Amino acid sequence: MMPGTLVVICGPTAIGKTELSIQLAKELGTEIISADSRQFYREMNIGTAKPSPAQLSAVKHHLIGHLSIQDTYNVSMFEQDALYILKEIFRTKSHAILCGGSGLYIDALCRGIDDLPDADTEIRKKLQDQLDNEGIESLQKELQILDPEYYAEVDRNNPKRLMRAIEVCRIAGKKYSDLRKSQPKSREFNIIKIGLNTDREKLFDRINRRTERMIEKGLLKEVMGLRPYKNENALNTVGYKEIFNYLDGSTELAHAIEKIKTNTRRYAKRQLTWFKKDPSIQWFEPGQFYTILEFIHKKS
Repeated sequence: MMPGTLVVICGPTAIGKTELSIQLAKELGTEIISADSRQFYREMNIGTAKPSPAQLSAVKHHLIGHLSIQDTYNVSMFEQDALYILKEIFRTKSHAILCGGSGLYIDALCRGIDDLPDADTEIRKKLQDQLDNEGIESLQKELQILDPEYYAEVDRNNPKRLMRAIEVCRIAGKKYSDLRKSQPKSREFNIIKIGLNTDREKLFDRINRRTERMIEKGLLKEVMGLRPYKNENALNTVGYKEIFNYLDGSTELAHAIEKIKTNTRRYAKRQLTWFKKDPSIQWFEPGQFYTILEFIHKKS
């Protein structure tokens, strides 16, 4: 058996997962694997709240900035990469930390990937044409009809996720959400899941303040440098698409910033909806470091 305990730090965006993970990694003498799908890309730094150079040097991090926005990557590839890294960490360390807010990627490492149908080139092309000609709203409406359960939890502004779910529904003739409820794969390591949350008013204030810090740090300049790649799927995300709209002249900067705050709050709600369905997550307030550490030692 692979000796070791994987400590998962999850929760909504801006709640303080990065800071807690670094504190825990120092205390436990271990390394961090990122489960934030937006932080995989080396060109996206400020808008993804990627750990600072000082934070990255304080503790060894994995799967941060290892891809280009033009690279092809999916949750199955992440599962294999993360399992390999875990195996290496557990050769010398008793704990490893998985930190992020991408529930699908956390589930992939903890539970495994479901055996879903392979991609269908013809269906995928039709869906891409549908997106190009009718807009993302057309995909959203179709998924809501085919699979209201998955529609309620998916990032509805991510066309790749929408198209994949619709594709599976069309191929299998079943709901994507039903096919994803298969038995989890066995893992040869212990798993402790720590969720961070606080009352909604505090969370939204954290989101608003972090958005303002991103602007101060140069988010506008970062997005300007990425304009040639604006159609890449990785950039169709909160913090980037709103600034692209400003740069294209379709909105004012102040309005774009407010939209980032609004869309980030909506994203945080969807994250919480996903995580609250997992009864194995133990919830804490962001500042409860020693209580969390004691819980980890007790469960390890």
